[in-house]
Amino acid sequence: MRAARALLGIDQKELARLAGVSLPTIQRMEASDGQVRGVVDTLVRVISALERGGVELIGEDAPSQGRGRGVRLREIAPSATRIDKEASK
Repeated sequence: MRAARALLGIDQKELARLAGVSLPTIQRMEASDGQVRGVVDTLVRVISALERGGVELIGEDAPSQGRGRGVRLREIAPSATRIDKEASK
């Protein structure tokens, strides 16, 4: 969600407004480790708001339906260290 917001140039407050949910809801969703958790209706609202803004959400192992350039995380080997953990040392 943070990456999608960054692509749109909006903060959490603006995403909450666009999705019609509360700011604490967006904060809680972004604080989730791994998969974002929440009420289905809330997830749909947030996804719809991001998509209306032009963000294409790509599921794991799913092809992109759009054209042009994009960004996707590749699978990281178990022995690899994530950049954020390395940077905190």
